[in-house]
Amino acid sequence: MRILLLTGIWPPDVGGPATHGPDIARFLLDRGHGVRVVTMADGEPTERPCRVDTVSRRLPFPLRYGLVAANGARAARGADVVYATATYAAAAIASTAARRPLVAKLVSDPAYERARRYGLARGSLESFQERGGRRAELLKRLRTRALRRARTIVVPSAYLADIATGWGLDRGRIVVLTNPAPVLEAVEPEPLPAGTFVFAGRLTAQKDLGVAIDAVAALPGARLVLVGDGPERDRLERHAAAAGVNGRVSFVGARPRPDVIRHLAGATAALLPSAWENLPHAAVEALAAGTPVVATAVGGVPEIVHDGENGLLVEPGSPELLAAAMRRVLEEDGLRDRLAAAAAPSVAGISRDAVYGRLEELLVEAAL
Repeated sequence: MRILLLTGIWPPDVGGPATHGPDIARFLLDRGHGVRVVTMADGEPTERPCRVDTVSRRLPFPLRYGLVAANGARAARGADVVYATATYAAAAIASTAARRPLVAKLVSDPAYERARRYGLARGSLESFQERGGRRAELLKRLRTRALRRARTIVVPSAYLADIATGWGLDRGRIVVLTNPAPVLEAVEPEPLPAGTFVFAGRLTAQKDLGVAIDAVAALPGARLVLVGDGPERDRLERHAAAAGVNGRVSFVGARPRPDVIRHLAGATAALLPSAWENLPHAAVEALAAGTPVVATAVGGVPEIVHDGENGLLVEPGSPELLAAAMRRVLEEDGLRDRLAAAAAPSVAGISRDAVYGRLEELLVEAAL
């Protein structure tokens, strides 16, 4: 089978979709399928398991997005199925023009993400689902129209499946398929000072990392390492300086995935203070590395992080609650060891082969 993968980000970009793209491409190639990628990029891709065609992000958005659709349509003519992990409207155009079936992996509400960038939404993801302003409603209609073209919509959490069903999408086409746990063999943990929490991911408003910095400021024995990059980095560095925690908060930038895993493995706990989420790859990766997770109870996170079992959950937006949970991990006798012992076993049932094998089945079924 020949698969065209359409995605918005690709390494050296960071984030869950950038991790997923090369990983699923390699899995499908190892299974004997052909894979071709069309993506947007700031420069040269750092991973090329197959042919990777890029459209420059330096181009104006309408031109850039149009080129993704046009390049995707040309590439789709040589494919049996289109698999989109973002750029859903472009994928709908490309698959329709080439008369090829579309499978979409939905990791968020794209209308909400865009509305946040444009300043059209400030509340929660859940509140955005209610009727809003005219421009926000237009974004919702465009999102739903594009996704209706998909034969199958894959979501990583039951939470997002419920949200997407509320858009009027056919629930029978929505399949919950959790993000897979990585295969980790003999990981050498990064040597980090005692009491170090690690965040891994894009530095965006969604991750609400100012709350994490304020929590560290309230805990003299805590340190925070942020692995990743993004549009919020400059603001967060200023925030850390203003909070007086420059010596205890480190920004190490984007790192290759093995380095990310090493940092997670060496942490006292992974930290995920997100304001909204679906089901972040970093939570699964941390647990697979045997590291407990301190996270906000948002979106699909409670489907993988179980409070008091493999991590601790708190309400979002509160440095005080986050600091209290971090203090428990640092100071409560035996708690960190108990959470860590349950971490890897809690994700043993979502192996890469099992999850990607099911995704392969869905792609084959769509292509028939």
